[in-house]
Amino acid sequence: MRQSFKNFLMVSVGAVGLVGCTLGPDFLRPAPPAVTGYTATPLPPETVSADTIAGDAQRFLQDTDVPGQWWTLFRSPVLDGLVEQALRANPDIDAAQASVRQAHNNYLAQAGSFFPQVSGAGSFGRQQSTTTGASFDLFNASVSVSYVADVFGQVRRSVEASGALEENSRFQLEATYLTLTSNVITAAIQEASLSAQIAALQDIITAQAQELDLLNQQFELGAVARGDVLAQQSQLAATQASLPPVQKQLEQTRNTISILTGRFPSESQIPNLQLTDLSLPQDLPLSLPSKLIEQRPDIRASEALLHTASAQIGVATANLFPQFTVTGGFSDNASELGSFFNGANTGWSILAGFTAPIFRGGTLRAQERAAYDVFDRTAAQYRGTVLNAFANVANVLAALQLDAENVKTQLYAEQTAQQSLEITQERFQAGAIAYLSLLDAQRTYQQARIALVIAQANRFADTVALFQALGGGWWNRQDLPIIKDPTGFARIP
Repeated sequence: MRQSFKNFLMVSVGAVGLVGCTLGPDFLRPAPPAVTGYTATPLPPETVSADTIAGDAQRFLQDTDVPGQWWTLFRSPVLDGLVEQALRANPDIDAAQASVRQAHNNYLAQAGSFFPQVSGAGSFGRQQSTTTGASFDLFNASVSVSYVADVFGQVRRSVEASGALEENSRFQLEATYLTLTSNVITAAIQEASLSAQIAALQDIITAQAQELDLLNQQFELGAVARGDVLAQQSQLAATQASLPPVQKQLEQTRNTISILTGRFPSESQIPNLQLTDLSLPQDLPLSLPSKLIEQRPDIRASEALLHTASAQIGVATANLFPQFTVTGGFSDNASELGSFFNGANTGWSILAGFTAPIFRGGTLRAQERAAYDVFDRTAAQYRGTVLNAFANVANVLAALQLDAENVKTQLYAEQTAQQSLEITQERFQAGAIAYLSLLDAQRTYQQARIALVIAQANRFADTVALFQALGGGWWNRQDLPIIKDPTGFARIP
């Protein structure tokens, strides 16, 4: 009996070695674009500067790595706390992590096809002989083994496709991390900008109210016309009316920050961040164009889908060829438990067979051609993703240079408008000019001050956009360890 069982195991295990070629193309990672820069013209050594908030000159450091926690470059503990809270509590992160775990388990389930499938069965019954009338027990136990010999690589290509899908989910997670952190920081900058705009409007309202009091006094003395007082009242009312919409935007932005950090607006205490609490990073990393396809999560996720489509070609091609199977069984019967494995009623069997497609009405060939079409479509989508990524970086680089010039120009406009307003007020009080000139000066200063705040916030926001466009430095983070399994696919434990 022992020799029989040994022979059964040897034949079954030997069947595992029935493997052959792997059909379909072997996936090759797309080469990086043959470009040496992001913009049509060379970047300047540094941007212009201005003596104001967000007015520092910024330098683009070629071939410099992006830090994993790039948001700390803004040197704001409040900002760091918001990002930490978002990464810990945002439901989008939890959903993306669950997708990675699901893809990993799907990969493990698919990889199980490499091994023989072993099943066991047992039964117990009591029977009575029709001849002697005697009753007796009957015990039965059996083990069955089935194995699909992956001669043409259908299983290997299926596992490869599943591994690539896991890779896609991992980079989708990285994209979720990057999008979340960027959105939190951008929303915080927007909050600071709106707070500064509200402060500016409140200062302007106070100044205009004081001007109205002065005009009322002059009107009572007969020094100004009633129309001048009404014009100032109208200007003050217009400025006051512009305040609630900005306050509404501020409340909505704070609620957005609450949601991004995984909290309800009613229970969240969002800190009051100011633009003065932020430092503008002066040294900006700029990855080489050849490295961008390695760093952008969206490109890597698209590449993984391309890998999946390549592997599915192998699956469709292998389906055109025969499938070889090996099945085996071992069983034992006894009337008493103690009589098991004595060799009296044991038996085993080994059966090798194959199934081959003979006529399927052209289905399998059509499926193979469709697999190639999917690959072509995915390759085109990959190229589109790469082009959009490079355009994204180019747009941000142009924006950063123009932002710096805009801050400088708006600062000059705000300072000039303030000086003009002060001179106009003095000349109006001296009776040298009409009130209409004072009204125009007030409007110009109001617009210039708000425009300066917006320009300062844009410079912070576009700096965030650069780190996002370069991939966010996920490869330098330590919170998500990457391991390699024997197939070479990276995955998260």
